[in-house]
Amino acid sequence: MKSFKSWLNPQPWRTVPSDDNDSYLDYIKKFQLNKDGVEHIKIMLYGPTGAGKSSFINTVETIIRGRMTCQALPDATSGDSFTTKYQTHTIKKDSSSVYPFVFVDLMGLEKDRKKGVCPEDVMLALEGHLRDGYKFNPQSPITSSDPYYNSSPTLNDKTHILVCVVPANTANILTDEHINKVREIRCAARDLGIPQIAILTKIDEACPEVDSDLKKVNLSNIIKKRTEELHTSVGIPLNWIYPVKNYHSEFCPNKDIEALTLMALKHIINLGEDFVDKN
Repeated sequence: MKSFKSWLNPQPWRTVPSDDNDSYLDYIKKFQLNKDGVEHIKIMLYGPTGAGKSSFINTVETIIRGRMTCQALPDATSGDSFTTKYQTHTIKKDSSSVYPFVFVDLMGLEKDRKKGVCPEDVMLALEGHLRDGYKFNPQSPITSSDPYYNSSPTLNDKTHILVCVVPANTANILTDEHINKVREIRCAARDLGIPQIAILTKIDEACPEVDSDLKKVNLSNIIKKRTEELHTSVGIPLNWIYPVKNYHSEFCPNKDIEALTLMALKHIINLGEDFVDKN
């Protein structure tokens, strides 16, 4: 069996800011969007079935609200996608308001072309053509006659930042069919000028050393390799790929989990705001 020591670099393969969790959280909680006609940054999550898209939303909400939440229903198996409808998730700020960023959780991408979310539906969602409640049909995309089709989307309806969510615990991160679908979606987002990043989930399941101590994520050869594989396969820049661990079995807040998530979330919000400002 491979020695734990060979799984770790003596020096970090990535240098991260020294900001503490409180400063990240304070920035996110105080964030305001000052753009006429735009109420929020719309963050769209897509990726393979079982990657942890819904769990990432719940982790973000848990951190911001300071208690365990489960707004986006996750699934404990890796079979068919548990998310079947297009749904926008807000995070409650107080009794009368929500934070100025929202998440859209999509049905997962699957290896079979006729299973999982249609890439065409994702592309239409990027442009703001899908309404909440639309039930995804793996066999065919939405048509303009569907009552959930938005024929006149505004900037507020459109996606402002696209996030590819991929699990780190698989031997081959993405199959060829996954890669083809991701590339289709990435090219569509590129043509619309939408910024894109990636979230690498389940890092604790990918590396035993990270499982025992999340602070070793930037020393892990395994996580470094998974990050490079994702970069090579779909073309997302290395410095825009964020390894995270979602809340899964924990009952109490965990500062190491939250540090990784908050760093990624701050970058997501900033890129989304940049897109809104330009448009």
